[in-house]
Amino acid sequence: MSPLRPIAAALIAGLLASGATLPALAAAPAPQLRATVSPEISPVLEYVRARAADSAGLTELAAVGYGAALAASPDDELIATRAYRQAMMAGDRALAVRAARILDAKDRLPPDGEMLLLVEAVAARDWDGADALADRIEKDQVFAFTVPVLRAWIVRGRGKGDPLEPLDGARRAGGIAAAYAAEHRALLLIATGQRDEGVAAVKSLTGPGGRGALRLRIAAAAALVKAGDRGQALALLDGEEPLLAVARRRIAERKPLPPGVSTAPEGLAELFTRVAVDINRERVTPIALTFARLGTFMAPKHAETWLVASELLTAQEHYGTALKILDNIGPRDPMAEAARGQRMELLVKLGDRETALDEALKTARRSTEPAAWTRVGGIYSQLDRPADAAEAYRRAIDLAGSGDGAGPRWTLLLLLGSSLHEAGDWAAARPVLEEAAKAAPDEAVVLNYLGYAQLERRENLAEAQTLIERASELRPDDSAITDSLGWTHYVRGDVPRAIELLERAVEGEPGEPTINEHLGDAYWSAGRRLEARFAWRAALVHADDKEKQRIGAKIDMGWTPEMAAP
Repeated sequence: MSPLRPIAAALIAGLLASGATLPALAAAPAPQLRATVSPEISPVLEYVRARAADSAGLTELAAVGYGAALAASPDDELIATRAYRQAMMAGDRALAVRAARILDAKDRLPPDGEMLLLVEAVAARDWDGADALADRIEKDQVFAFTVPVLRAWIVRGRGKGDPLEPLDGARRAGGIAAAYAAEHRALLLIATGQRDEGVAAVKSLTGPGGRGALRLRIAAAAALVKAGDRGQALALLDGEEPLLAVARRRIAERKPLPPGVSTAPEGLAELFTRVAVDINRERVTPIALTFARLGTFMAPKHAETWLVASELLTAQEHYGTALKILDNIGPRDPMAEAARGQRMELLVKLGDRETALDEALKTARRSTEPAAWTRVGGIYSQLDRPADAAEAYRRAIDLAGSGDGAGPRWTLLLLLGSSLHEAGDWAAARPVLEEAAKAAPDEAVVLNYLGYAQLERRENLAEAQTLIERASELRPDDSAITDSLGWTHYVRGDVPRAIELLERAVEGEPGEPTINEHLGDAYWSAGRRLEARFAWRAALVHADDKEKQRIGAKIDMGWTPEMAAP
């Protein structure tokens, strides 16, 4: 499979998280909307208007409408439920709390609503109330895995007792609760002045070579810097990840890191943000966004809470709201560059591509950071201008030199090579991709790309198969790579083995058009004509216009060499 766009998007997203602080490109503030109820307008009409705004993706306007309907009909459970969900999406804390309390009085509050009430208790320093809500959350079981961490930070906020004690049982019990407890134990050790033990705890959660636990390491390093321990902070930040390099540079330049985690609100914000990210790994849900919003309520000065909330809103295609909340990240914030990158991505999604490109170019021309030109390349790629993207990536590579200023060098090489490939300049693309593979011989995405690019051209087939087989060894469960391996066997004449692999790839990605088309071609070659047309019809569902023409012709007329999948 040739995943050009997904590869570039994933790499760009990772690379654009790094960079130095630059002046803000602030959007004009949106007007404040308030819920008002006219005596001439019925609650039903207010509700209908809110539903219409909701369906149109007008997030804040829908929240205002539901708020007005709720004010006119405060005992209506359906309106309260809608108002709660929409308020959490829009970040209207007051409306969300009002709706949650109405639902709570009717014993219909959803489990994540109990988290909102706990947030309110902590904000009011009502520690007994927070304890009672933690008991309810544990009893309901849905989010019981968070309770040890909730209780630990409640103890920390109260200022009496040992905040580490609530974590001990979870650590012994194992599972997801133990993982969360271990991370927050490390943060609490540092927060309570036990820095050596805290650093050791953070290191115990990282993999070989200091890999992994990225967010935890930066949060712990920030707390150490705040405590005046720059040496131990730097020791936690060893590694190749772009954000770690940026954090090390900021410490060396005596610039601030993202805020540390030492207070109860900060600890809960860290927990909620992590839960939001973890839930979103499975699928985008309103629950994930609710947790992200809870993080913003608890620690509004922590840029990461806003970035995660914006990402989740983007995933749900609420682009305007996702763009607006980035204004909460100031121009001097350590995460300002990441916010700027996300802002430009959103401008593209909103159709304002020229503004996004103009802002990206202005930033890149006055910056010495490779990430600035990497972002320009990403926008050019989204605008389907691969030749311009390649030029931008070349500039990023020149600025990076032999170092990893914009991430590992192979990532930039892959981006450059893939852009040249898309631009139709294979002669220039191939040596760049080969250099990337040489620099990263154990990176499956590079090996698969180089192997499949040669497979498409039916050249160096033995080498292509070797590259893809190695990629499959590194990522045996990756459906795209399994597809590439299956297609390799098909091109080289081993149709039975190709079908076996392609069927496995379809099981992993049943809606992916390229994999289904490959399987259909393999079925046809094996004489399984009915199954071939079934696979092609599955491919047709999500295919682009060019692919639809080719696939449709195969369904109607049967396979011919001229209509073979690439």
